[in-house]
Amino acid sequence: MYTNLPILLRPRLIAARRSLKRPGGGHSASRIVLFSTVGTIFWLGTFAVFYRVLTYFQSVEDFGNILAMKLLSMMIITFFVLLLFSSIINSLSHMYLSRDLPFLHSLPVSIEELFMSRWMGGLVDSSWMVVIFSLPVFLSYGLVFKAGILFYILSLGAVVCLCLIASALSSVAVLLGAAVLPAGKIRTLFVVLGIALAVMLIIVLRLIRPEQLVNPDSFASVVIYFNSLQALSIPYLPTTWIADTVRHALAAQWKMSLFNLALSSSCALTLIFINEIISGRLYVRGFSRAQTTVRRLFRPFTFYGRNWEDALFFLSGGAKAFTVKDIRTFFRDSTQWPQLFLICALIVVYLYNFSVLPLDKAPIKAIYLQNIFSFLNMGLAAFVLSAIAVRFVFPAVSTEGEAFWIIRQAPVSLKVFLWSKFFLYCIPLLILSELLIVASNLMLQVTPFMMYLSMLTIFFLVPAVTGLAVGLGARFPDFKSENPALAATGFGGVLFMLLSFGLIAAVLILEAGPVYRIFMSRLHGHGFYALEMLWFIFSFVFALMLCLFAMFIPMILGEKFLRKT
Repeated sequence: MYTNLPILLRPRLIAARRSLKRPGGGHSASRIVLFSTVGTIFWLGTFAVFYRVLTYFQSVEDFGNILAMKLLSMMIITFFVLLLFSSIINSLSHMYLSRDLPFLHSLPVSIEELFMSRWMGGLVDSSWMVVIFSLPVFLSYGLVFKAGILFYILSLGAVVCLCLIASALSSVAVLLGAAVLPAGKIRTLFVVLGIALAVMLIIVLRLIRPEQLVNPDSFASVVIYFNSLQALSIPYLPTTWIADTVRHALAAQWKMSLFNLALSSSCALTLIFINEIISGRLYVRGFSRAQTTVRRLFRPFTFYGRNWEDALFFLSGGAKAFTVKDIRTFFRDSTQWPQLFLICALIVVYLYNFSVLPLDKAPIKAIYLQNIFSFLNMGLAAFVLSAIAVRFVFPAVSTEGEAFWIIRQAPVSLKVFLWSKFFLYCIPLLILSELLIVASNLMLQVTPFMMYLSMLTIFFLVPAVTGLAVGLGARFPDFKSENPALAATGFGGVLFMLLSFGLIAAVLILEAGPVYRIFMSRLHGHGFYALEMLWFIFSFVFALMLCLFAMFIPMILGEKFLRKT
């Protein structure tokens, strides 16, 4: 039936092979080495963390295996939610928003074959990372529980079923949504599903209640504690079948493991069959609606008859024009909004977790823990900032697309163009980061010194990370991609994340010693020696110089590169 499917998938295979080559034809050794090194380090780090945790669980009498299985269930549920979110975005992009779709629809192939080829492309794009980076998790389980080779085969099959189920469910939701929404509002589906997934993530994370797993004293009885460990283990959920497949394989209960794997496989195949039926009836209708003019979700904001653009009076003509264009583009391009909603949901969970920390029950004095967590929170907030920057700020230059030649011909310098991008993202990121730091510190009830230090550190880290993202985004642009956001997954995006994490780690290391010495002196009422004062000044000044270097040098390099394009 699907005789033309290999032909439809062949361009993706050719593109994947050529993406590893330079324009001259040779392989980019630096890119291969960088991606391989980063992937290997992350892979080994994940394995080491899970192996250490599972080894510790094994040392806990009676509860060890239960906690290990609970961790497995939490991991699979998290993977499933992330797969749903990623699959919805990829399904919408591949099936309705790709620029090659008009050409593909003119080919003499059936709708089912065309839909299946697009669905398979979205399946690979949304699932490959989960498959690769879940392998060290299952490897650590297999080594700790001394499982045989059949366990790894069944685990791989379970992960494949998980990806198939998530992708099939997402495509069904996209097909139905595209057919039901009014014409011109297909991109509205991004917003609706983004909000739904953000709410789902919050509910799932809070139903799991991971902070109570290490505190059995908070339960009235052992029975209640055991029941809490069974949260979300509903027998009708596909995630339960996946978890039971792995759990029974660890215990060498092969019949039950194969039974649950059969349930998962039949569910995946049934959903794929449902997709095929629905696509034959609704896909063309949804695609036709997606080609109509996009309608606004929000009306232009006015205040006492004045337009919001008047608030940018302090900008020069060229900078104001670029800023207005970027703001309008963001509100018109609703493809980015679901990820923004997901980030907001993660921030809510992030802050909530601070409010439930049992600091009063810790064996260490609360004042020590509060300030230690506050210092570590600076790094964690900066890492969140880097994750946001690589998704929204790094592709800022690439979003100009093939129309970048208009920017080159405009009577505005590239320097103004890049710095307008910088300030457009730096200001909201600075506000967000400062609110995150202040709110979490208030929950931790830290000392005034740690509050001011955290605010000041983030105040300088935000421009540094933003400048690094804009500058490297200009140095490694992708003007030909139909989805500029994919630039963040390329060589430049990985390099930005490495440099950003290195910058954050360097700043925290420079501040760690002086902060500890100042905190202890304030706690015990001691003074400082002259050499210590010089050490403090050198550390803080060097951290400031690193931030300034990271902000200006990439912007200069990016501007020089764009002048040559």
